[in-house]
Amino acid sequence: MKKAVLSSPLAKRQLRQMGDNIKNARLRRKLSLRAIAQRAGISLNTLVTLEKGAPGVSIGAIANVLHALGLAEHISLLGQNDALGRKLQDLELLSKRKASR
Repeated sequence: MKKAVLSSPLAKRQLRQMGDNIKNARLRRKLSLRAIAQRAGISLNTLVTLEKGAPGVSIGAIANVLHALGLAEHISLLGQNDALGRKLQDLELLSKRKASR
């Protein structure tokens, strides 16, 4: 039995937006659900679920669909702009400098 994925309201909105973006990219290319599902190596139901923004779709399925649509370069952008992580790292570096004096 598959474990349910719980998502915050923000994550749900973002997943729905991602699903809409993927659907729009498919429609702009005039490709059917069946064609993309076949190219991505996933079931038609998985693709429909992905386009609806359901949280249970695997990242592998999403990556395969992006590859099938020619949008694979977008995968590497996930988590790239980590402003909070950089600020935390800078604060840690500052505190280490002050401690060494």
